[in-house]
Amino acid sequence: MTNYSSSNRVNYGLRIAPIKLIEVFTAQQWEEFIEEWLDLKKSEFHSIEKIGGAGDMGRDVIAYIEDPKGNPNYKWKCYQCKHYKDPIAPTNVYVEFAKIVYYTFKKEFPVPEEYFFVAPKDCGTSFSKLLLDDIELKKAVKSNWEKYCEKNISAIPIKLEGKLQDYFEKFNFKIFSKIQRKTIIEEHTKHPNHLIRFGGSLPDRPKIIDADIPSNIQNHETTYVDNLIKAYNSVGKFNFNSVKELNEGYLLHFQKAREGFHFAEQLRVLYRDNLPVNTFEEFQDEIHNGISNTLLTTYPNSFEKVKSVEDKAHQIQITSNPLKDVSKPQDRTGICHQLSNNGKINWENEY
Repeated sequence: MTNYSSSNRVNYGLRIAPIKLIEVFTAQQWEEFIEEWLDLKKSEFHSIEKIGGAGDMGRDVIAYIEDPKGNPNYKWKCYQCKHYKDPIAPTNVYVEFAKIVYYTFKKEFPVPEEYFFVAPKDCGTSFSKLLLDDIELKKAVKSNWEKYCEKNISAIPIKLEGKLQDYFEKFNFKIFSKIQRKTIIEEHTKHPNHLIRFGGSLPDRPKIIDADIPSNIQNHETTYVDNLIKAYNSVGKFNFNSVKELNEGYLLHFQKAREGFHFAEQLRVLYRDNLPVNTFEEFQDEIHNGISNTLLTTYPNSFEKVKSVEDKAHQIQITSNPLKDVSKPQDRTGICHQLSNNGKINWENEY
């Protein structure tokens, strides 16, 4: 497949890989990134909430499997965001295990179905090994409770004794595991904010060839096609009833208009998963605003208006919308006919 080259790719060249860029995220940015990544999985959950900060009781980002409102035994998963200069070591997080044990013992919230550690530099070797063996993990937390946990769970020391110790011994440490950063980044590429966070070029745009444009008018094209035929008839020389009746001069214009429509449709669909919501609609709006005065001008016939609007669309300067780096002149023509198709443009003289 042949692709169009973008100015962005030529101008900026090599970029910092996301797996390295996350290492310079702040702790707040890392939590926001994890919340954003979980947004891709929202169909699996009732809701997602970022709590991280003072008083979070060991919960940074919560994914509710069930509605917690009025349900003390709701199901949920915890994503604990740890942001250190080195991979996570056991001593960094013993207190996180203690918090979950203590606060579920106090019935502040139910035991999570799963509890994941996520970190920009992943988990170190010794900690990863512990996570694979729940019995050894429980032993390690217990033996380090006094040193790393007792004075760091709440404002008052929490000793591992009595009923709390009984609860600890029965606690299921199999719920604890990790998710590697490369997995998170790979999945995040599907998020509309991926390029906003990590930069880089939009994917190369495949070239459209004649075979890409259906030979027959599609159902979603009928409105702008009918509007064009009415515009041709407004000249007064012919009375076309369908595209098949168009003579050479009008047919040439129609073919260019239809080519543009399919270019614009490709642009709309191709990048909708790579950019924030409504980026293409904002691109359309900029074209619409730029041609607004031309639309208000009176012409001898509607066909003259169509041609003037198309020409004006090609002259509009778009400086901020990210689609400017991958758009083609044909898109401008096509957007005019998309707007006609959506009922936002009337080719008839209004004044």
